[in-house]
Amino acid sequence: MPQTFHDLTEIPGGQGSPEQLCRMFTRYRFAAGFCAGKDVVEIACGAGQGLGLLARSARTVQGGDYTESLVRLAREHYGTRFPLYRLDAHRLPFRDGSFDVVILYEALYYMRDPDEVFGEFRRVLRPEGLVLLSLPNKSLPDFHPSPLSVGYFTPPELVCRMAPAGFHVEFYGDTPVRYNSFRGHLVSLLKTAIVKLNLMPRTLRGREILKRLVYGALMPIPAELDENQYSYSPPTPIPADRPDETHRVLFAVGRAGNP
Repeated sequence: MPQTFHDLTEIPGGQGSPEQLCRMFTRYRFAAGFCAGKDVVEIACGAGQGLGLLARSARTVQGGDYTESLVRLAREHYGTRFPLYRLDAHRLPFRDGSFDVVILYEALYYMRDPDEVFGEFRRVLRPEGLVLLSLPNKSLPDFHPSPLSVGYFTPPELVCRMAPAGFHVEFYGDTPVRYNSFRGHLVSLLKTAIVKLNLMPRTLRGREILKRLVYGALMPIPAELDENQYSYSPPTPIPADRPDETHRVLFAVGRAGNP
């Protein structure tokens, strides 16, 4: 059966490591700091686990995803709390200047034409609006690309993509790598070997077995993140002019207009 984005998305009912769930929470806690009193849309929202957290500070929140089954999961949980759409990031169903903040988390690497996507983001944003991105760091030696991915970006590469659309970009790093610790070194060696031997499962469900071996007991992935269940360490500013080799997750904040 052909693989779909549903197979690669963190959904309610799945299992994740404590670190994985903390990273998910960090994404939305970080975004919430930019969303106070703003009109916000999350593109590629998946099952929408972060929408409720965003809504605690934002004026309005909307979400959408390319995969209909994921949109259904979000609607089953939220009901009419938020407008939810089946959409394509390359051609958004919104009027010009509809939002103050556009969020695209863990999905840019699936886009067939990132330049077109950034053009759409600029179109639907108001003057001085924000784009918030997160993506895995491809510069790490144990990096493993998603099976359906098109391409990943270092900070300088992302600047080259976003600047023509009118964005000034700042970068942050999350989840520092710890190759100098025994456990961190061992996990990195194991992951690197699995990647080189092409033994990495192609779905998140399949990877749960490996996670249990490495992390022990897993935790259920919630339908909506509860900020009282997780600790938060703000992502760290990192340079935009060179690849980062010290964090597992990269955040980009693109500001429309002049820097």
